[in-house]
Amino acid sequence: MASTSKLDSSSIDGRLLDEEEEFERFDDFTLASSWERFISELEAVCRQWLADGSKNLLEKGAVQVDFIKDMYTVKSEFKYALKSYSMEFFFQTSNDDGKDADWNCTLHDLQLCFGVKEFLVIAPQSASGVVLDAPEASKLLSAVAIALSNCGSLWPAFVPVHDPSRKAYIGIQNMGTIFTRRFEADRIGSQVPVKFLHLEGLYELFVSKSAFSLDLSMQLFKVHFFMKLTYRTLPFEDDIDVQGTDTENIGSRGNSGNDTHSKTQWDDDCPWSEWYSADDPVKGFELITIWPEKIVESSLEMAELENDSPDEADKWILLPNLSPIIGGDLNGVGVGFSSQLQLLVNALEMSFEAQFLEDFVSVENPTSDNLKSTMVVPPSTVVDRVLKDIFHDVLAGMKPPDFAKGEHKSSRAIKGAPCQSLFAQFCLHALWFGNCNVRAIAVLWIEFVREVNWCWEETQPLPKMPANGSVDLSTCLINQKLQMLAICIEMKREMNEEFEDCIGSNDNENSKMEEDGQVVDGPINLRTSHVDFHGQCDSPLIPDGSTVPGTSGTKPEEVRQLARNLSDMKRRGSSGVVGSVMLLHSHEPMHAPYTHDGPLMTEDMHEERLQAVEAIGSSFNFSGQLEKDILSSDMSAFKAANPAAVFEDFIRWHSPGDWENEEVEASSSSKDNWPPQGRLSQRMSEHGNLWRKIWDEAPSIPASDQKPLLDPKREAEKIIHYLETLRPHQLLEQMVCTAFKASADTLRQTNFGDLPQMRTKIDQLYLTMPSMLRALQTNHFFGDSDTFEDLRRLCTVFQHVEKLVTLAASLHRKFSLAPRLSAVIFNDFYNFYAPRMGTGTTEDLQSGFDSKQAVRKHERRAISNMFVQPTANQSWRKVLSMGNLLNGHEPVLREIIFSVRDRVSSNHYASRTEVRSQDEEIETYRMYTCGTSNDLRVALCITSCD
Repeated sequence: MASTSKLDSSSIDGRLLDEEEEFERFDDFTLASSWERFISELEAVCRQWLADGSKNLLEKGAVQVDFIKDMYTVKSEFKYALKSYSMEFFFQTSNDDGKDADWNCTLHDLQLCFGVKEFLVIAPQSASGVVLDAPEASKLLSAVAIALSNCGSLWPAFVPVHDPSRKAYIGIQNMGTIFTRRFEADRIGSQVPVKFLHLEGLYELFVSKSAFSLDLSMQLFKVHFFMKLTYRTLPFEDDIDVQGTDTENIGSRGNSGNDTHSKTQWDDDCPWSEWYSADDPVKGFELITIWPEKIVESSLEMAELENDSPDEADKWILLPNLSPIIGGDLNGVGVGFSSQLQLLVNALEMSFEAQFLEDFVSVENPTSDNLKSTMVVPPSTVVDRVLKDIFHDVLAGMKPPDFAKGEHKSSRAIKGAPCQSLFAQFCLHALWFGNCNVRAIAVLWIEFVREVNWCWEETQPLPKMPANGSVDLSTCLINQKLQMLAICIEMKREMNEEFEDCIGSNDNENSKMEEDGQVVDGPINLRTSHVDFHGQCDSPLIPDGSTVPGTSGTKPEEVRQLARNLSDMKRRGSSGVVGSVMLLHSHEPMHAPYTHDGPLMTEDMHEERLQAVEAIGSSFNFSGQLEKDILSSDMSAFKAANPAAVFEDFIRWHSPGDWENEEVEASSSSKDNWPPQGRLSQRMSEHGNLWRKIWDEAPSIPASDQKPLLDPKREAEKIIHYLETLRPHQLLEQMVCTAFKASADTLRQTNFGDLPQMRTKIDQLYLTMPSMLRALQTNHFFGDSDTFEDLRRLCTVFQHVEKLVTLAASLHRKFSLAPRLSAVIFNDFYNFYAPRMGTGTTEDLQSGFDSKQAVRKHERRAISNMFVQPTANQSWRKVLSMGNLLNGHEPVLREIIFSVRDRVSSNHYASRTEVRSQDEEIETYRMYTCGTSNDLRVALCITSCD
């Protein structure tokens, strides 16, 4: 029984196993396969995108496509057969239908290739992003097509295939009924057949793909033809070889080693070229020529079209190619005033580390080792060359530069030296000397002061400084000192010349007297009087106590008249009578004397006097004491011009406010209003008045014989001492102010045409600089960090303006015959660049800047002149393989669209969302080609019936 039960149980288990195996081999078609589930997921996503529409998709986070306006994309991820895929939907927010002929708009690559508007792209999530297996690509495209058909969408779908470098796609689009469109694109990367380099060969390729007869010579087909050619100028090199105009004369000089070509830069005539050569911000241009639609019926017409000039094109569109450096920052490779001003600000920050400039140079300074390791000083030969350039004197007979000429209205608000002055030239040279480090500046300044001292000792004119006039107190203190030193040198030179002339004339006169036997009893006046001064006699012609011959028995009026005549003979230095004013103690008219101008003073001298006023307390006594030399000189000149004058007469002339007139009744004895009636003011009549004391001590000497009020030797020595003992931070403070002012004045001289935005930006810079530099102009700057931050921000602002000026100058030079294009290109860049000013962004502005300007008919010649004939030493293709040449330049890119259109019934092509007219034409065949002489890309679209 036991064995029987075991057999029964084993047989039952066997039957159960057989039944299970039978059930496993059964296919349940009610369950969806993985491929069907994949299609279902695709369909669900497509339905959601269709329901949302473009507006809701934007709200849900659609991403804008790079560099394409009004195009956005959404993305979804899927998994199928252990692989991950991503499907992207590209759509536009504008109503543009993306027609093929609209070359002006920026289209997506697939839009341009196949003439579609909205589309899907499904690709594997792999490193290559393409499907390398052909069956997999077909299955993937079929899945998307089924999903789109299920949800009633007419979107075309594409799958990238083959190698990524080939940019190959396959695609499909449901036309709504029994018609579909199939897409295919591929690229030849090298060894393009010669036949396809010409329009005739491309035309025949399209006709062959259109399923027509292969006997093309016997068939005529109406093919719609669009063409777009892109030309590119040769790069604008910084160094341009210019052939000498007279090579024979150059060779005859005997300099066989000299090159007969001279190199020039694009900005040689720009004002900043004296200091640096800027990279041309405009590297070149691309010219797009768009040809009108043509209907071609034979390959012969294509051959003729290839020989047409670009002037036959319907539209010319110009695109500038800007240098990447135009979007860099101060830390970039760009060289200009802004970058060097940043280094000068760094030098100012470091100048507080030492008390004297010699400390930055001396080897005994403890901090010199650190400075030497990071800051290099140019060799002595460079120092000598720079000093020679700074002290290069003007040509003989030429007047010093007029600093106020062409000055900006807000320039004087910056307390710096004028652009063409000696100190401004020193500051501009220092920007490029030793990379503008503080050690190099200290070395250059020490040598600069030595040269200034040599000019004084050798009585050589101080170059680039006016030697007359008054000291301009609106400039920095160093410029004031140099201006006063130039005046002192001129005074010293005049004194030396007068002395030499007098010595020479004295020797000649003595020798002549010795020959004639004459003896000179009295002293000889060695000083030559001014031509405007009157007589030079120092004593009366009649001895004291003697009577005038012939005066006995004469009337008193006649005696007084004769006395006046004698007084006129001894009067000296008179510039004329002062109206009807009469002297108090003699019946003589008052004469105004020639006087010296007031002594020149710099800003620090005025401050010293103001401090003395506060210390003394009495402004009147202080004024008399400080002005003693001026008063003494004026009083001496007044006494010489009015020998019979008294102190009261001088007050009446010099300070009328201190003379109080008295009203008296007219009498017969005062018909000529003499003697004048009045008295001194209270302050002038006080006991011990300083003015009266000076009057009593002042001798009677005309201004021509007086010593000058300004002692040139004493003042010059004080100026040299100031320059030699100037503290480092005081020098750098004035250098920063002057360097900003001189740099801005230099850029302002740039000729950039009529650009209102540029002029406004320069005006804003001049208004910004005084506020940012105010802390350095108070002489109480102690190096706080906030001020340095302001200075660095000012460097950034200056950098923006400098870039705009450079770009405006470059465009103005290139578009001298087409100024409108220069203005519109600059305006586009300004509007693009202005929002990024001050943001600190370092993005490549060229990658985001896209300016396309339509060229007018009268401007085409100016644009054609930019495409100069390439020279033999320039790299370009010697054998031309493409037609439609522009001044010898073949197109760098040629894009063509061939299409065949058929008139069909609306029943065949009617869609669910569109109603087509009976006579509407649709493209049955379309081919887009894009190629150069090295590669060719072809995209084919065929409408077929399934």
